[in-house]
Amino acid sequence: MSETILKQLVEMSRYLGDPDRGYVILGEGNTSARIVGGWTIGSHLRDADTFYVKASGSTLEGIDATGFVAVSMSRVLGILDDAAADDAAVTKVLKEALIDKSETRRPSVETMFHAVLLSFPECSFIGHTHPTFTNMLLCSARAEEAVAGRICPDHIVVMGHKSVYVPYVDPGLVLAREIRRRVKEYVEEEGVLPRAIMMQGHGLIAVGDSPKAVKSITDMAEKISKVMVGTYALGGPRFMAQRDIDRIYTRPDEKYREKTITK
Repeated sequence: MSETILKQLVEMSRYLGDPDRGYVILGEGNTSARIVGGWTIGSHLRDADTFYVKASGSTLEGIDATGFVAVSMSRVLGILDDAAADDAAVTKVLKEALIDKSETRRPSVETMFHAVLLSFPECSFIGHTHPTFTNMLLCSARAEEAVAGRICPDHIVVMGHKSVYVPYVDPGLVLAREIRRRVKEYVEEEGVLPRAIMMQGHGLIAVGDSPKAVKSITDMAEKISKVMVGTYALGGPRFMAQRDIDRIYTRPDEKYREKTITK
């Protein structure tokens, strides 16, 4: 099972890291996948508490299985409620969370928000990228407005009826705490896990139950962002009315189409 998941994660990561797509360059971005069911490393049985995440310094372009490390979700999550935690504490926890104690590489600095999101049973794969046009919006003075609405049916079908917006905060521990707070509020209010998290001055997090879902969400976010940049050049976006968003989001035929696009 773990080998299949790792293979899927590698393929998804290479897709997101393809330089022709413009989603990441150099060492930008990170990806992860929850390991479902028992598996072994050495003589130790592991369970769904474990997930793969990109090793710090690895690049998504051309990444292979050696570009990921396995970490304990519970060990990572433990630091989020430690008010005294500092950079040294984060480094210590990320090292201690490694399943393979002989591993010399460090997990991505964003491992903590991956652990937060993968702790939701609906989430199995995550892709965090810095798409060019998406970041044109997220680095603009109108970032929150730009990602708040929906502009066409496909926007809703692929990315859901609403996204989570996160104002800029320090990457790493502070960001993970803010994402946890805002996602929990979203789930309480909407009854579902968000598919996209838009971070001001930072980038996109696509959340899915499959690699295809993550790729589709990222693709659509960047297409919509290209359209949105154009609309601002022509007087601004014309967002869909809430009743129309709700209609598309709940239509049976659109739910069917959603499955064909993201499953």
